[in-house]
Amino acid sequence: MSGKGKGKSSALTGSSESAFQVPGTTVFVGRQRRELARIHIIQYNPETIQEWRQADMDTCRACLGGPMISWINVNGIHDTALIEQLGDAFALHPLTREDIANTSQRPKWEEFDGYAFLAMKMLDNAGDERGVSVEHVSLILGPNWVLSFVEDEGDVFESVCKRLRMASGRVRKMPADYLAFCLMDAVVDHYVLAVEQIGEKVELIDDQVISHPKPGDIHKIHRLKQQMLALRRAVWPLREVVGAIVRSESDLLGQRTNVFWRDLYDHTVQAIDMVETSRDSLASLHDTYLSSLSNRMNEVMKVLTVISTIFIPLTFLAGVYGMNFEYMPELKWREGYFLVWAVMVSTGVLLLVYFRKRRWL
Repeated sequence: MSGKGKGKSSALTGSSESAFQVPGTTVFVGRQRRELARIHIIQYNPETIQEWRQADMDTCRACLGGPMISWINVNGIHDTALIEQLGDAFALHPLTREDIANTSQRPKWEEFDGYAFLAMKMLDNAGDERGVSVEHVSLILGPNWVLSFVEDEGDVFESVCKRLRMASGRVRKMPADYLAFCLMDAVVDHYVLAVEQIGEKVELIDDQVISHPKPGDIHKIHRLKQQMLALRRAVWPLREVVGAIVRSESDLLGQRTNVFWRDLYDHTVQAIDMVETSRDSLASLHDTYLSSLSNRMNEVMKVLTVISTIFIPLTFLAGVYGMNFEYMPELKWREGYFLVWAVMVSTGVLLLVYFRKRRWL
């Protein structure tokens, strides 16, 4: 349905665009887009499912009060006029509309009269060279409907769409709060996938740093640190959000789904543990890189020192017999040249044997 990022979002960097606006003003904060916003609606019950890929506002209003559960997904939160129209149709608070359009909004859970609002961050393709792809996602849970707002189209929610179309699992048989759980669970699953992708890159660089460190490795490590920082900012606040949902006594959350929310809390904690483990690995990887470079330099210096040590006595012998004194009796020996060569080679071999015996080579 939607949810896959196509570039680095400004959701985690913040913006001053709405800093001095009146609270409740719907102002889009984020990377500007030219694509038209689209509404995708799936309406279902245990026996029937209906789907509109290019829905209009009249279809959205018709979803209110019907016997079937409706999932209304909006691709493109840059269209503030559309957010205002949906806000009027579903009686959304002005602060909710403001948070929907603000990509710098941190994850949170709020309960209002007739609905509950959830803001979170969606990650996808976090292991590529371009960096972590972060999107702002808003979910609004009503009595028999769920509104979802995402920045761009993608495939994070596609697994939920397939389950609805094929009537697999229990999603068609459960109330609307279970659909909201499924959407959040899909996002958390992509958290785990993103951390695993970065973890694989950390392991590859770790092996490379130990065996053959290169100057470019430090830039790769720095880039992975930035990706992991974005991951941590997205994942950490979500634990508080899911914890608030588990503790909530809202009528919109049924008893049958409470066990699933607790399971989602465990998955969130698992994702946080994976993030922290990867961050620790990256922190030690920088020290490993510097240590590997230092060890390589020490090995090079050791080899050069051994070579220099071997040639010191040889240079001494060559210097002695290179002096231009007239009375040097060795210069008159017939075998003098070969004898000096024998002494020089023997000296070099004895030094090599000595170094190996002391395990300096």
